[in-house]
Amino acid sequence: MKAAILSESGLVIGEAAQPEPKASEILVRVRAAGLNRADVLMADGRKHGSLGGGGAILGLEWAGEVVAAGNDTEGFKAGDRVMCSGSAGYAEYAVTDWGRVSPLPTVEMSFEQAATLPIALQTMHDALATNGRLQSGETVLIQGASSGVGLMGLQIAKYLGAKLVIGTTRDAGRRARLAEFGADMALDPSDPAWPDAVLQATGGAGVNLIVDQISGGVANENMKAAAVKGRIVNVGRLGDFSGEFDYDLHALKRIDYIGVTFRTRSVEEVREINRKMRADLWPAVQAGTLQIPLDRVFPLAEAAAAQAHMRANAHFGKVVLSV
Repeated sequence: MKAAILSESGLVIGEAAQPEPKASEILVRVRAAGLNRADVLMADGRKHGSLGGGGAILGLEWAGEVVAAGNDTEGFKAGDRVMCSGSAGYAEYAVTDWGRVSPLPTVEMSFEQAATLPIALQTMHDALATNGRLQSGETVLIQGASSGVGLMGLQIAKYLGAKLVIGTTRDAGRRARLAEFGADMALDPSDPAWPDAVLQATGGAGVNLIVDQISGGVANENMKAAAVKGRIVNVGRLGDFSGEFDYDLHALKRIDYIGVTFRTRSVEEVREINRKMRADLWPAVQAGTLQIPLDRVFPLAEAAAAQAHMRANAHFGKVVLSV
């Protein structure tokens, strides 16, 4: 099969063996694969945790048709149109645990649109509802809100009943569009006064929950903007893996600072993340209430160009490969 493979010279299209599903896995004929920042970090050789390594097929999410289902899987059969999360999705065929597979929510949804959803839905539901413990009527701030995952976070926060949703992004044009996806307020995180704007908008109380995709460089500002006994969920490290941290401010506000990643979760934990997401959000996904705009679709043969487009940070929404 054809696949986008990480080599010493970068991301190249080559031949790879078609994967064989284990008893608990689903084999899918991939029709579209979504791009994510972790793929770009791996291609750039930025090894951190499980990232890095030549010879790997990239791709964390995809959509397509079930080819075969292992004997220990539940709910899927050959021919089903599905969307999945896992690994090695930049390829004509991919396998993943059955618990990371969901049916396409509508018969009209394209594979390209479906490929934008798995990571964003799972990540942001887990961050907001499970780890963030969001309650209806609370206030939320999403750092890095113009990314595909961030746009989904804004929408989920509104859907779950947040009374005030704030998004941040450095780009003025993107800030102007955040209201389309549920943001009541959009701020520039490079403006030193942004925490003061949050405090003013919340009557001096600060926000109950911050979902942070930036991390390095904004940790102290996040705590300034947070409420006493607020929660900060560290989802991404786009701004760097380390930075200054005011331990006294953390203690003063009694903040729950929660780190999350899929890399150290068990198969059972990831199954539960997907199950909880579908239990809470699936009606909204089927109704089209929760969706991410397609920025651009590239053919698999142009995977390197697609990653360059993402690396340039000029996109709004999701970049997708058509396979």
